[in-house]
Amino acid sequence: MGKIRAGIIGLGTYVPADVLTNSDLEKLVNTSDEWITSRTGIKERRIIDKNQAASDIGAIAAAKAIDESGLNPEDIELIICTSLSPDMIAPSTATIIQHKIKAKNAAAFDVSSACAGFSFGLSVGTQFIENGTYNNVLLIGTEAISRFIDYSDRKTCILFGDGAGAVVLAKVEEPYGIVANYLGADGNRHEHIRIPAGGSSVPASEETVLNGEHFLKMNGNEVFKFAVRVIPQAIDNVLQIAGLKKEDIDLFIPHQANKRIIDSAIEKAGIDENKVFINLDKYGNTSTASVPLALGEARENGLLKKGDLTLLIGFGAGLSWGANIVCWAL
Repeated sequence: MGKIRAGIIGLGTYVPADVLTNSDLEKLVNTSDEWITSRTGIKERRIIDKNQAASDIGAIAAAKAIDESGLNPEDIELIICTSLSPDMIAPSTATIIQHKIKAKNAAAFDVSSACAGFSFGLSVGTQFIENGTYNNVLLIGTEAISRFIDYSDRKTCILFGDGAGAVVLAKVEEPYGIVANYLGADGNRHEHIRIPAGGSSVPASEETVLNGEHFLKMNGNEVFKFAVRVIPQAIDNVLQIAGLKKEDIDLFIPHQANKRIIDSAIEKAGIDENKVFINLDKYGNTSTASVPLALGEARENGLLKKGDLTLLIGFGAGLSWGANIVCWAL
């Protein structure tokens, strides 16, 4: 028997039905389809139903992942949820999803790393499998980020959309499974992406609501420079940990933030653009859900087969970043 790794044995995704197009945004702010497309690559994004929360769409994706894995909800021993738009500060969104999918035997907690959350969660889940603590771990990235967007702010409202993706992790034999993980953070730049109010630093008040301090704020120029710098570094570092070369990777799946960021970063990293999967034109930036959503769509498009090496990259608020190499086991 080969070495045991944590591997993905089930994958599920979900996007809301409601579509917000660039043409729709032209009616809300001073923008145009051409302006948005040329600067971001985004044509439309999905918006969650008014009666849904992040846990609702996360639970749908989770149920799909569990179904593909061949397990029952009772077999899940740990749930890790990552989200920039949790249902509430407490309890964790993971525990709410546990209730909704009836995974009554699972421990549950949230990981807060914004758009890099799926990379962080995958790294954490891998440890629990490989150290023998748990056999079946459910990882969910779910976002209702539209609830935190100011639709009079052109800098942010054109970018973000809602969606969810989930994977079930379990023991697999080499060469399959999670090959390597790399994580990083730079708290010196934490102010560049933030939701200022609602925590203990700036408690909610009438003033914070009137001032729009519960909406996402972002310094786009600084985030662009940060992302273009750290994406190549993250790729090089995780490849070094794995003992692999860029040429060994079959498919690169970066966080779907902005096509200009992705194009600039992969050029700097010296990666063949034909090996990079992009679907942000249809969904926008879905934060922590973007990588599993892209992973699911890449598989649907026939771009992933068993044994393929996939390199996942996340980056966002914190500022934080991460990369994971996965040998596809499905």
